[in-house]
Amino acid sequence: MFLSLFFLIICIYCIAEFHKSFHTSSFFSHYYPTQMRNFGNSPAFVILGVFILSCVSHVRSDASDHRYKEGDPVPLYANKVGPFHNPSETYRYFDLPFCSPDHVKEKKEALGEVLNGDRLVSAPYKLNFKEEKDSSVVCKKKLSKDEVVFFRKAVEKDYYFQMYYDDLPIWGFIGKVDKEGKADPSEYKYYLYKHIQFDVLYNKDRVIEISARMDPHLLVDLTEDKEVDAEFMYTVKWKETDTPFEKRMERYSMSSSLPHHLEIHWFSIINSCVTVLLLTGFLATILMRVLKNDFIKYGQDEEAADDQEETGWKYIHGDVFRFPKYKSLFAAALGSGTQLFTLTVFIFMLALVGVFYPYNRGALFTALVVIYALTSGIAGYVATSFYCQLEGTNWVRNLLLTGCLFCGPLFLTFCFLNTVAIAYSATAALPFGTIVVIVLIWTLVTSPLLVLGGIAGKNSRAEFQAPCRTTKYPREIPPLPWYRSAIPQMAMAGFLPFSAIYIELYYIFASVWGHRIYTIYSILFIVFIILLIVTAFITVALTYFQLAAEDHEWWWRSFVCGGSTGLFIYAYCLYYYYARSDMSGFMQTSFFFGYMACICYGFFLMLGTVGFRASLFFVRHIYRSIKCE
Repeated sequence: MFLSLFFLIICIYCIAEFHKSFHTSSFFSHYYPTQMRNFGNSPAFVILGVFILSCVSHVRSDASDHRYKEGDPVPLYANKVGPFHNPSETYRYFDLPFCSPDHVKEKKEALGEVLNGDRLVSAPYKLNFKEEKDSSVVCKKKLSKDEVVFFRKAVEKDYYFQMYYDDLPIWGFIGKVDKEGKADPSEYKYYLYKHIQFDVLYNKDRVIEISARMDPHLLVDLTEDKEVDAEFMYTVKWKETDTPFEKRMERYSMSSSLPHHLEIHWFSIINSCVTVLLLTGFLATILMRVLKNDFIKYGQDEEAADDQEETGWKYIHGDVFRFPKYKSLFAAALGSGTQLFTLTVFIFMLALVGVFYPYNRGALFTALVVIYALTSGIAGYVATSFYCQLEGTNWVRNLLLTGCLFCGPLFLTFCFLNTVAIAYSATAALPFGTIVVIVLIWTLVTSPLLVLGGIAGKNSRAEFQAPCRTTKYPREIPPLPWYRSAIPQMAMAGFLPFSAIYIELYYIFASVWGHRIYTIYSILFIVFIILLIVTAFITVALTYFQLAAEDHEWWWRSFVCGGSTGLFIYAYCLYYYYARSDMSGFMQTSFFFGYMACICYGFFLMLGTVGFRASLFFVRHIYRSIKCE
């Protein structure tokens, strides 16, 4: 076992070094959040935590300690440009005909930064520490007709730029459209900013804050298709501040903690709690009352029981634990759902201890890749163990199905969207070296752990715990009303959990598919717990009503009812795209609906697993409480 773990650590280290030679720097960083000091006391847990943190921690700047002397060069990197309303459609900074040096120096990037679409290159501006500049000329350039048209289209689409100065983000728009007093779009005036002012705050020998302002009076007219002379300039102003270096990132997270935002978040929590209380009250009043009467009726002595015909859920006790159809697929779905649940819990743990602070470039993507790879053994163990409990024999095929059930659709979606990004020459297109690294991680880490987990699950030799014997032939299910069929039940099962989270969904969407910053992970974690509780309770309730109607095929029904919230989230995607966002274009639309389909599919598997596990616990409990012959 120790040799296997050592082999996996060596594999991941070699992959990281291989990726460095292609495109990236080391995953390991100088910075660790102070909240991690008391994160855990178990040696194994500490080793795992340090390993994951080392993969997702902040990517270091050129100056590892962020300390400078007067006149020292401070690293300034230009990252990307793109339409403000299309966050996935970004391009390299020098794809626009800005002033560019003869030799553009690219910054080595970590895996998460590349997945995030970051492509950092040295910027044309020189901002040495505590050196002020006033209207310093970057370059003088004659823009050709094609370059004027290129810039005008960019200004028309509200192109913005993003830079990083000592790991602090900088944004700004490249130009503006003058629409004042003009009803006809053909009369609009298009202007390019040619002067930028950097305002930098410092504390002793450290950079604390930076902002960029565009001078609205120094413009280049792009309205007509003709050559234009442009002189690009910049100004640098320095000012001292008392803000300590450790708190310099707090200003970026304060926007999501403003009082009016917190009120909305707490309203979301209260709304979710009320939903949970109503649901639990309903179950406590209805289900427990009905179950109590059922137990009294079914608990009568044999003489009294012989005089009346069995009805309800006790009538199908010989069929309720009959194994479901397509049990290999069912076990694979449970394994994948359990892995995704574990992945979500780990992500929340890292978020709550402060790893995903604003603009920690690529930390979330790195964490998702690493943790998903390391938890694949859980999927293999759960799927194969449950498959063997269901008396399955071809456990190898089940293991292959488990490995492809979520990764397969995700891979196909990635291939299509990466092709679209390549056609657009966007930064979302992954370089060949990064694709090789991901394939190596899947081959050398994910697959071996999946196989090891499958072997452990096969050798666990656990038996399915059924309190009732299963009859040889299944009973016929009586005709049921239309509203007791699968689709209406899924609609009812998905609506309540979705109603508990829909307010928080807007802020998550605005962060993932927009430029809003989301840092209130504690509230999000509470909403996630409420989501799990509501999903479990509503699935149990619907399972009871299904069994009371003498329908014993509850296995798949409980899974799809639990996971139906994922379908509601995808329906919300349609509403958000058309009503709450200004996204447009084929690339942004395909990225939004493509990757959200994968995310909602993951939610379907995860919540379906939660729903089935809760229903299985409930069904075992009620049939264990009565005398089954």
